[in-house]
Amino acid sequence: MNTTLIALAIALLVVTGMVVQLGVLSLLSGSFFFLFGKSKFEVLKSSSDESFAFGYRWNNSREPAKFNHVVVRLFNPFGKKTQITVSSDFAVQDSDFGVEVKMGPAFKEILELENLDSSTVEIELKSKDGLTQSRTMKGRKFIEAFRGAENTVESFNEKYGYVKPKMFYHQTTRSFIADSIPQGDIPVGLRISANPQFAGEFAGAAGAGAPAQENFAVSKVWIDEGCIVCNACEGIYPEVFEVTDTNCIIRPDAPLDNGLLILEAAEACPTEVIKFNKA
Repeated sequence: MNTTLIALAIALLVVTGMVVQLGVLSLLSGSFFFLFGKSKFEVLKSSSDESFAFGYRWNNSREPAKFNHVVVRLFNPFGKKTQITVSSDFAVQDSDFGVEVKMGPAFKEILELENLDSSTVEIELKSKDGLTQSRTMKGRKFIEAFRGAENTVESFNEKYGYVKPKMFYHQTTRSFIADSIPQGDIPVGLRISANPQFAGEFAGAAGAGAPAQENFAVSKVWIDEGCIVCNACEGIYPEVFEVTDTNCIIRPDAPLDNGLLILEAAEACPTEVIKFNKA
């Protein structure tokens, strides 16, 4: 009898110890996730009062998502406007990211409101697959965070985000088109149709240089959607084209008097998104 009681007592102690260990491990796991796995939102430095820059970090292996929409809501029960809602889309993000989103004049209106002591701002991120994450802070606190932000989107992505490497495409920076040379005949000239720089080098070597294509000016040059940031256009005419990490832009002070170089850049573009109008 005593032996049975002792055995039962030992078994009870063992089971109790296992339960306590599991509880401690569960508590530690929950604490670890709370401290290190919880999603984190940061207001970043914006370029204007009509845009909103922010960074977001979350456990994307635990909660895979493709965020592409942000909503900012102001609730101000004692203000002239009790509620303002602004939303905008941005490029799909499936890992820790920083982004600046154009929000428009309504967002600027939120920043310029007074008497925000009793107001709250809710920031909601939505994903294409239905996941929603939100953060709420006092209106005054949000304004202070926006005005006092020092970290930029670039610094946030450099520290936390996945930076997609820029693909490199080798492109010939000078090209020419020549008539075929008949066999047995002495070539009398080459017609250069793309770049006058080749007229002297090739046409002269053929015996008699044909006149180079006449240069022209353009009134407008722009980039359609679909740029793959290959650097071909900037390599040909860097005074006009500037390639960033995500797209290509036309420099504000771009010279438009050398249409042949702009034409060459357009012909070298693998996705054919460079467009222009002749003057």
